[in-house]
Amino acid sequence: MLFSSLAIPGGPRLAGFLLSMGLSLSASAATDALVEPQNLIVDRSLSAEQASASILAARRYDTFWHTGNETFAREALAPTFIDKTPPAGRKQGPEGPLLASRAFRQAVPDLTCTVEQMLVVGDRVVVHLRFRGHFSGSFDQLKGQGQAVEFIATDIYQVEQGKIVANWHIEDNLTLFKQLGAL
Repeated sequence: MLFSSLAIPGGPRLAGFLLSMGLSLSASAATDALVEPQNLIVDRSLSAEQASASILAARRYDTFWHTGNETFAREALAPTFIDKTPPAGRKQGPEGPLLASRAFRQAVPDLTCTVEQMLVVGDRVVVHLRFRGHFSGSFDQLKGQGQAVEFIATDIYQVEQGKIVANWHIEDNLTLFKQLGAL
């Protein structure tokens, strides 16, 4: 497979890259509202349509985690979305991540998410994420004191027809729970 790798500090560079590959973004995806990966690697054997749709779905879902705006998740996730690695008690379908985000934002209201890497290969998008914020709310029985939290996660999205149909994910919960004071 042939791959293209580049750092992407701004939207115009992403749009330019995609256009150079013969790809295009819809008007909603070209806005500055969506998070952008710091590094993007795209399998050049993908069709322009498939690569564009996969990148757009991933950016929408990552923007949901960055902002908490559920519209982005609803645009990104298929109605039949399956979480392949859910924590105990997490509801399946698009509602699961929505509930998880709401609950975590009760603990860390200023949560942000940076996409450090995005790899687009076949029907998969792999993202390496870095979450940051301050624990100023409540998490289970714990009450935050405004302490900083920072942890990483890696997700593998399966994309079909421009929607994420499945997600495998792992978070650095050991680091997170230490920062929250749970360990």
